[in-house]
Amino acid sequence: MSRYPELAALALSLALVAFPAAAEKAKPAGYYGHGEPATDEQIAGWDIDVRPDGLGLPPGSGSVEDGEMLYEEQCAECHGSFGEGEGRYPSVAGGEDSLREARPHKTVGSYWKYTSTLWDYIHRAMPFTRPESLTDDEVYAVTAYVLYLNELVEDDFVLNQQNLAEVRLPNEANFTAEQRPDVKNTRCMKGCRDPAAIEILSQAPQYEAPVVASAGAPAEAATVPGQDTYEQSCGLCHDNGVGGAPVTGNAGDWAARIAAGNDSLYAHAIDGFQGSAGVMPPKGGFIQLSDDAVRLAVDYMVGASE
Repeated sequence: MSRYPELAALALSLALVAFPAAAEKAKPAGYYGHGEPATDEQIAGWDIDVRPDGLGLPPGSGSVEDGEMLYEEQCAECHGSFGEGEGRYPSVAGGEDSLREARPHKTVGSYWKYTSTLWDYIHRAMPFTRPESLTDDEVYAVTAYVLYLNELVEDDFVLNQQNLAEVRLPNEANFTAEQRPDVKNTRCMKGCRDPAAIEILSQAPQYEAPVVASAGAPAEAATVPGQDTYEQSCGLCHDNGVGGAPVTGNAGDWAARIAAGNDSLYAHAIDGFQGSAGVMPPKGGFIQLSDDAVRLAVDYMVGASE
């Protein structure tokens, strides 16, 4: 009778060892015991890419005529009425036979490889202030109009799921497969830094280089605080009033905004704002900027517009 507790304990020990091992073998490769399998609905939300042969395109269609109206409403303020580009925004038409020049002009018609890339980019990222706001039919229409601007289709053309892959871009044949061999190196794993000594920053440090005059040359005037941030991140819209943005230097555009006070301006610039005449994305879409950098840029715009 005294041996039964010992046998029971031995059986329990063997079970604790055996069952986890069996379960471990049943787990798929790469499983780490965290999370849960994605549902079909979750996968569908991410599965929006389009292949060059048209696989992945949703049902729908759009004409050049419909695309012209949408383009003027949604795209022309950045890309120009004829695809020539406004300010620092890229042009989407022109540049034929320029790729061998010192400064090639890369557009949909002169450089891009596949029509599917154009559809996919408009679908994912356009318009700049409201990405993924266009319906599938509207994406087809805008794509058709951009193709028309590049003289690749006629003005009565209707783009759809079946014929998109048939529209070939002029530069497709000039792309070549990667010729360099794959290289696999052995990991060094020597002299590595102590992970505890590595600091991870929550955001990139903001730094403005000082202006240094060379010997014998007159010193250039130092930039006003916030000017660098403005020129690199804000002038894209505020130089030309893109998307309803108040133009820097235009007192009429800024009078009511300045009257509302700096706190209101700072909040709209940092957190974003939907106005009656336009949209201000949080930090202008440059979310890596610090709040202080955005405030200095606002101060610069106010000072130039009073």
